[in-house]
This record gives sequence, structure tokens and C-alpha cells, in this order.
Amino acid sequence: MSQALALLLQCPVIIAAIFICGIGGTFQYGFHISVMTSPSSFIKELVNITCMQRYGLALETWHISIIWSFLVSIYCIGGLVGSLCAGSLSANYGRKQCMLLNNLVAISGAVLLMLSKAATSFEMIMVGRFLCGINAGVSLTMHSLYLVECAPKRLRGMVGVSIATFVSMGKFCGQLLGISELLGTQDRWPWLLGFGGFTAVLQLLTLPFLPESPKYLLLGRGDRQGCEKALRRLWGNKDYSVEVEEMFEEHVALQGVRNHTVMELICNPSIRWQLLTILVCFTTLQLCGINAVYFYSFEVFRAAGIQTHQLRYAALGMGLCELTTSIACFIVIESTGKKVLLFRGYICMAIALGLLTITLYLQGQVTWMPYCSLALIFIFIFFFSSGPAGVTAPLPGEIFTQSFKSAGYTIACTLNWIGLFLLGMLFPLIVEHLDYFCFLIFLCFCFLSGLFVWFNVPETKNRTALEIAVEFQKMHPKTESLQRRKFNLPTANETQICQTRL
Repeated sequence: MSQALALLLQCPVIIAAIFICGIGGTFQYGFHISVMTSPSSFIKELVNITCMQRYGLALETWHISIIWSFLVSIYCIGGLVGSLCAGSLSANYGRKQCMLLNNLVAISGAVLLMLSKAATSFEMIMVGRFLCGINAGVSLTMHSLYLVECAPKRLRGMVGVSIATFVSMGKFCGQLLGISELLGTQDRWPWLLGFGGFTAVLQLLTLPFLPESPKYLLLGRGDRQGCEKALRRLWGNKDYSVEVEEMFEEHVALQGVRNHTVMELICNPSIRWQLLTILVCFTTLQLCGINAVYFYSFEVFRAAGIQTHQLRYAALGMGLCELTTSIACFIVIESTGKKVLLFRGYICMAIALGLLTITLYLQGQVTWMPYCSLALIFIFIFFFSSGPAGVTAPLPGEIFTQSFKSAGYTIACTLNWIGLFLLGMLFPLIVEHLDYFCFLIFLCFCFLSGLFVWFNVPETKNRTALEIAVEFQKMHPKTESLQRRKFNLPTANETQICQTRL
């Protein structure tokens, strides 16, 4: 841990890249997930006022509820559109250029959100949320790709966790700014919704000082000179010859191989287990229960017995818990290993959900049981943010070779947005019919995903994509010959010799 931190402190441009990419990247994703909770009553009032002034129609409660659900969910639709476009954009135009232009989409959405009340138009919120969703969908891919490709191999785990840290930071900022003492008021809520525009401007002004991804320059454009120049800016005068040689090994292995489409990735049997890993991890990221807690945090805390006037502070504490745990994971990941963090996180989350179901069942019979429910929610968040949250986001960039990375991220982010949308729409119905037993559904996903990771996924720490491919071969030998024939990969023994030499 201390060696990794010392190495990171010797790379100030990498540290700057973490903050610059984060503040305009996954920060936006987390912020717009949590920001709608606080001003919900004000936005519903705007919906009613708009219809009264424009059509002379007083909406019933269920009408407003439907419009409100669409205002929340259209963010996921925009995110899905952005994710589907991100792969091809990153392959054709580069990571840095796409991030720069993506900020213009965020700024446009923020302007519409800030002007919606003055214009008495809830439709502007719909369009603004849709644009913010597109921005977040592109950011999820670009932020992850850029940082993973810019970081030295020994720092890839820490840098990857920072992606999830900024998601947590965005959620926490949305909750913090939404309290009535700050921007969660009748007059200031449009500024709350449009706050993401300011972070987009900040990235737009600072990102030009960072270089393009070295790996993209070498493997995507064949520009070795540009790659070495970018590495010097990012890593200083350190010896990066080993990393360049590893990039060239991948370049030689993929010589003449173009960037593959999503359908080609799905149909390719040689990377079946890498694809299954992405499917399991990103599906469970949404179906583990964490986003249900954030979308409906007030309802969850009411079920845990928290008083109404304390709900906003309890939700704020929940966001702070996720943020601090994510920062702690950033520090320990290089010494612990990603497979261990995933497995431990999933299993402990499943145990926490099982105990939470029991405490919610007993809270009407035991006076102090609601406090146990509250503690278990925080324990659940702790293991989520110290495991799956930090490890999952950069996973496609680590286990896929360059020609499959864009398609891998497209599939991963598409799963993320579809899961987020379906969860937002269906979770109220699930709660209505199952009550607190709904957490048993999430328990099953967590437990089964933990078993899948333990038996089918290799450790990725300090390994290149080719080395990880060999580890998959060892765990699933039936695909070994096909994978080597497809990509001219080294054998397991050759990889072990290479690792010993390094």
C-alpha cells in the first residue's frame, strides 16, 4: 500500500488526471442519480402549475406521479443512448476529444434545468435530464477508459477505484446541496439541478492540459512517438520501457485486427468467460440493492424506523459512508487484490441483506430493532463501496484486449443503464407486493455473483490484458486452444516466465 501511494505521489499529472476526469466524468453520473430526491415536491408543483397555466387543467395525484417517474427515468434513457454511442466515438476520435465535446452536452442540459422554473416548463427538465443522461453515459466509458490506459500497471487498481469514488462523491454532493440550508429550497432548486454544468465547465477548462491516452495513441493510431511523449508527461522521467513493450506485445498479437463490434464480441467464443464476467458483475452492480436504496432512500429509512424530520440527514450520512469507504478502498486495493474485494463484498452484502430482512420483520415487536436495521444498511453500503463499486467500473478495460475494449464498455454500460431504468420503474411495485422481503431478491444476486467470481474470475492486479487472458485459459482450459489461435496469445508457461522477468 505504502509503495503504491509513494509511486502515485511521484506522478502529479496522474493525480491531476484523476481529479480532472472525475469531476466531469462519473461525478456527473452519481450527482444526477441523487439530486432529484430533495426538490421532488417543488418539481411536482411546477408540473401542476405548468398544466394549469398552459391548459387550464388541474392534474390528479396519479397524473403527477406518472410525469414525475418519467422525469426521473428519462435520465437512464439518455444514459443508454450515450453508452451505445461511446464505444464507436472513443475508437474513432480518441478518449480526450470525446470527453471535451461531451462537456458541451452537460452544459446544455444544465442550462435547460436552471431555466425551467423561470420558463414555467417541466418539459425543459425532461430534455435537460435526457441530455445529462447522454453526458453521463459517455462519461462512464470515457472516464474509465482514459484513466485505466494512462495509469502504470502497478497503479491501475487505485486509479480504477477513483472512478467509483467520484460516483460516490457525486451522490453525496447531490444530497448535501439538496438540504434546505443550501440549495434545496423553493427559490434555489433550479440551481441545484444545474450544478453539474459548473463541474462540466471546470473539466472543459482543465482537460486540454492533459495528453491523449498513451495506449490509444499506440494501439489505436500506431503513433509510438506520441505514445512515448504522453507517457513522459504522465509519468515524468521514470523508466516506462516495460509498459511500452507490453503495449507492443499486445499490438503484435492484434496486428491487423480491427476494433470489433458488440455483436462480434458476443459471438466470439474465445472470450466467452470475459464476457460472462462483465455480464455478471455489471448486472449485479444494479441488482445488488444499492441503487434501490438511493432512488428511494427516504422510504427505506422510514422502513428502518427513522423519524420524518431526520430522514434527509440519515440519507446524507449514507452518502458520506459510501464516499469515505470508497476512499479507503482506493488506499488498500493494491495490497488486497480485486478478486478478493469482489468476492468478500458480494458475500458480506448478501449476509447483510439477509439480516436486514429479519430485523425489518421484527422491528414492530422489538423497540430497538430499527437501529439494527439502520446499522445493517450502513454495513451493506460499506461492503458495496469497498468491493463491487470500486472494482467493477474499470473491469472491461482490464480484461479485454484493445480491439474489444470499446465493445466491452458498450455492453457493460448498456447493462448498467437498463438495470438502473428497470429498477427505478419496478422497485416501487416490488416493494408494494413483497414489502421488506424484496431484499431477498437482491440477496440471491449478491450470493450467486460472489460464487461466480470465486470460481470463474482470475485476479487482475498487476496483469496486462494478455496475461489475464492466459489466466482465464487456466481456469477454463476448453477455450485455451481457440483463444491462442485467434489472438496468437502466449502460453501459460510463457506468461509465467515473462512475469518472473518483470
